Amino acid sequence: MSYPPRLAHLATRAVVVAKLVPTYAQAHHIDEEEAAQRLSSALSGRMLPTLLEVTWTAMRGKAKRLTDDGLVEKVAATLSERPLRPGRIAPVGPALSAFFILVDLEVGTAGDAARRVMESDEGRRRGEEGLAEAGRFLAAELTRGK
Repeated sequence: MSYPPRLAHLATRAVVVAKLVPTYAQAHHIDEEEAAQRLSSALSGRMLPTLLEVTWTAMRGKAKRLTDDGLVEKVAATLSERPLRPGRIAPVGPALSAFFILVDLEVGTAGDAARRVMESDEGRRRGEEGLAEAGRFLAAELTRGK
């Protein structure tokens, strides 16, 4: 684990789901309740630590003046009043779409064709780009407060 343990205590699965729900729901044309269920299910396994790792990397790259402790404190301050505030709707491009396909594969809503594509070298590369894009979005959401 390359991120501070306190980040996982602040950016819980419920917090991460709340930040991603509006974009995921809009991209899939589903209601936010269904989106929250799918995201929560996908993030209950190995995907959450991976997402927190890329989020931490994005945060550290963006906030060069803050120490690691200062960065975690910024996340704590952002989440202090309304940790489950829905995130902004992010523009969905190819990278974020790839991340959402990974989510769909994790919950079993993606088809076999999507699975085969994501298992290819190009698909794995796109999946990594998607995770990085989701991490950048989440980093911005977790540090946009005070």
